[in-house]
Amino acid sequence: MDKLEGYYFSALFSGCFLLSSVLFSKVTREQRDPYMDEIFHIPQAQQYCQGRFNQWDPMITTLPGLYLTSVGIVKPAAWLFGWSGSVVCSSGMLRFINLLFSLGNLYMFYLILCRMHTKVSALRRILCTLTLYLFPTLFFFTFLYYTDPGSTFFVLFTYIMCLYGNHKSASLLGFCALCFRQTNIIWIVFCAGNIVAEKVMEAWRTQLKKNDEKPSKKSSLEVVEALKFLLRYLLSPQNVLTLAILTWPYLLLVLCFLGFMVVNGGIVVGDRSNHEACFHFPQLFYFFAFTLVFSFPVFTSFQKITEFVRSVWRRPLLYGSLACIFVFLIWKFTYVHQYLLADNRHFPFYVWKNIFQRHELVKYALVPGYLFAAWSFLDALKNKSTLWLLMFFACLLFATVPQKLMEFRYYILPYLIFRLNTSIPSTRKLLLELALYVTVNIVTFYLFLNKTFHWPDSEETQRFMW
Repeated sequence: MDKLEGYYFSALFSGCFLLSSVLFSKVTREQRDPYMDEIFHIPQAQQYCQGRFNQWDPMITTLPGLYLTSVGIVKPAAWLFGWSGSVVCSSGMLRFINLLFSLGNLYMFYLILCRMHTKVSALRRILCTLTLYLFPTLFFFTFLYYTDPGSTFFVLFTYIMCLYGNHKSASLLGFCALCFRQTNIIWIVFCAGNIVAEKVMEAWRTQLKKNDEKPSKKSSLEVVEALKFLLRYLLSPQNVLTLAILTWPYLLLVLCFLGFMVVNGGIVVGDRSNHEACFHFPQLFYFFAFTLVFSFPVFTSFQKITEFVRSVWRRPLLYGSLACIFVFLIWKFTYVHQYLLADNRHFPFYVWKNIFQRHELVKYALVPGYLFAAWSFLDALKNKSTLWLLMFFACLLFATVPQKLMEFRYYILPYLIFRLNTSIPSTRKLLLELALYVTVNIVTFYLFLNKTFHWPDSEETQRFMW
């Protein structure tokens, strides 16, 4: 970065740290005791703080990466500053670990944007970094002891190392990401897929140049051509060996993860009863809708809506077929998790109650909106190669479809990967997106801090949250 951009980023980093510290202090004062999933995470981390590494809460479903990292940070800090007693590994101290991860995410966003968008002005990169940092669903969990900030940090760190070609480092960081959340194996495969897509696209362009052909515009025809070339490419043992050599650090990690699944008897550790995998295809449609809402100021306009209508008008058979497929998948594969119906502290509870439960036909009536959201999603990625899109879409399917519970936290990483790979919009659009995120964050924290309530059978204070 040049000197002026360095000043911009330093000011941004300092401002974000100050803002987060103020919010952290407010949240910790208002909610001192562990809340929601913290009732599992905080006691487990405190067991590790006391050196009891053989004790494990069977209700926890993730690997102990968050707790090990917390102990690795807090214990040396306690020794260095002379902390003792209840301060060490208290709820506030453990939550502060996520504030550090959040600032790490800020830096990762900036590095990835600098790597991928070199021709964009420094101001727009800085503004885009701030916007992603304030992405509401992730920003909220900066102030609670959840796995999301740390998991996101190590996935982003893995991605930036992959982009710079440091694949051994990326694999090591990917292992750390797996220790935070097992489903991060999808984004490790995504990193390997970046290498494969780039290598295969290079070979495809070379062949087209030799045959004096031009690649088709992005369409169903080009997708078919790309798949045909990929199959032909993989039929060559030499090509497979080349790809294996390029991606071996990731392949080794994937093999180790498969071994873990065999030994563990599945991907989930601890309580599996409420985390059963299924073919919940509407999850993909919910994600597209989620993406449309949070990227609305950037990728949606009257012109885009007009382009979509024209596209439908030109290809009525294609969109009609897609609509039929969407309706069939919603009809046959819609699942409603018990948590979605029972836990009125989460925003998805109210989304489901006030939209989907209005009438049985509502879920089908939303299909045109899903089609527009999917079209907008693909249109925003039109600068990416066909094989990259196929690879990313495959990862997106594995990241969303197996989840039975509609949970906005599951959309954090796919959304961030999507936004990092789209072109950086104009300053005006970035400011509109930033305004949206700030507004949502203000409302979210206001509800969490001030609009508390009680359940009839419990004296504990309940709060609204993502």
